Amino acid sequence: MTTVAVPLAVPAARARQLAGTGTLLRLALRRDRVLIPAWVLGLGAVVAGTGSSFEALYDTAARRAALAVSMNGNGSMRALYGPVFGDSVGGLVAWRMAGFGAVLAAVMSLLIVVRHTREEEETGRQELLCAGVVGRRAPLTAALLTALLADAALAVVIAGSLAGSGRPAAGSLALGLGIGATGLLFAASAAVAAQLTESARLAKGLTGAALGLAFALRAAGDAGTDGTSAPLTWISPLGWSQQLRAYAGERWWPLALFAVATALVVSAAYALTARRDLGMSFLPARPGPARAPRSLSGPLGLAWRLQRTTLAGWTLGFVCAGGIFGGLAKGAADLVGGNARTREIVARMGGQQDLTDAFLATMAGLLGMVAALFAVGAVLRLHGEETAGRAEPVLAGAVGRLRWAAGHLALAFGGVAVILAFGGLALGVSYGVSAGDPLGRTGPVLAAALAQAPAVWTLTGLAVLVLGLLPRAAPAVWALVGGCLTLGWVGPSLDLPRWAMDLSPYSHLPKLPGADATAAPFLWLLALSALFTAAGLAGLRRRDLC
Repeated sequence: MTTVAVPLAVPAARARQLAGTGTLLRLALRRDRVLIPAWVLGLGAVVAGTGSSFEALYDTAARRAALAVSMNGNGSMRALYGPVFGDSVGGLVAWRMAGFGAVLAAVMSLLIVVRHTREEEETGRQELLCAGVVGRRAPLTAALLTALLADAALAVVIAGSLAGSGRPAAGSLALGLGIGATGLLFAASAAVAAQLTESARLAKGLTGAALGLAFALRAAGDAGTDGTSAPLTWISPLGWSQQLRAYAGERWWPLALFAVATALVVSAAYALTARRDLGMSFLPARPGPARAPRSLSGPLGLAWRLQRTTLAGWTLGFVCAGGIFGGLAKGAADLVGGNARTREIVARMGGQQDLTDAFLATMAGLLGMVAALFAVGAVLRLHGEETAGRAEPVLAGAVGRLRWAAGHLALAFGGVAVILAFGGLALGVSYGVSAGDPLGRTGPVLAAALAQAPAVWTLTGLAVLVLGLLPRAAPAVWALVGGCLTLGWVGPSLDLPRWAMDLSPYSHLPKLPGADATAAPFLWLLALSALFTAAGLAGLRRRDLC
């Protein structure tokens, strides 16, 4: 009797640790019933639209071959997108989307895993769930399965959309699997970060830093080689996705790298979760000073303390992006070449002025669209403070709701101006140095970047409006921002109708530098921003806390 019971005790104990996984998985899928389809279908549509765009832009084999040669010969473009392995339409889609799509899949996956692990512990909901019949490993397993289903659906949508549009099935499957596998690997990385840190914000930041490091390694490796593989590229998972070489003689063995790396990282996550208590972490926050500084005596100082690291990170990122884009501006005409269709798209994105100015206007617009992500995140920090229960102790004192919100909104609105100023300055200086006139070229480019602020502030005000009137729908603001990004970046190449483009506040701004500017669009956008913000604050003042 005893010799049989001991071996059976091991699988029984493991089964108890996974008890409740199915229930938690269904709960996670229900909570993400909007988030996951939006990510999957949106990214699938971008990939399919990229194929249609390349098919229209480069409709002959000679044009596609010339593009491949020019991209492989430009170190900056290789750093951004990687080398071109095939000059077919599918090969160009893989060149553009293998890295970019993998980054977006990684972001989707890390958000899913952190939301259903560390965020649940931080808010106290996990403790309530674990009071029932829930095993120790069940929450982590359910989160990873949710990410697995999302990444698998993404791979299927990408492969199906490309194969359905006439691309070779093998290349379509390789591209879809590469993007999905990258997302799953960073889902596992987020699971490890959730064990190491004590807050969801830090877990997202740590995984995001790992993603940024992977991009930097891949970019450094590709920038130094001309259409070949570099050692640094193989260190980065983003490089593995590209090295599948979809539509260019597929190489399937890099999928084994994803499988081994994911298994190792998942094993590490399970080992860590078995060695800590619920709600605890391996990297606890450092104890603060015995006495708080005077800067924390008001809501603005508290908001600055909470968001200063995020603002510094975004500022650094914009400086790097501006420096890279500025270095490409001088060769914009060479990159476009004599392709009339490409010139038409650049003109729709950047204006009818000189091609270099149009390229700079496009890059300034891109900085403005990305800045909306920072602004909305800063506004939704208010929602996070509410749901985590940290707002109530602050408001229990002599701080009113409007003062409390004003601190975070000052960081949101003011931070937009800061990151746009630094990004525009880097863009202008980099372009000016390459053109031999840094003093004369920096001012107009800086002004073009700052001109994006009213559009960003309009979306910021819209986020405040939703937060104040419909707090439970506050995360849906990300979908609105994503829609504006899609309209601004993909809409011109798809030749969308004017009424569709006008749904984005960015389409109402003049295309600077080079275009004529009037005060009317700026004033209208500022008025909308003020109206949205005032209405949102009025709703916040009257409603109950979450």
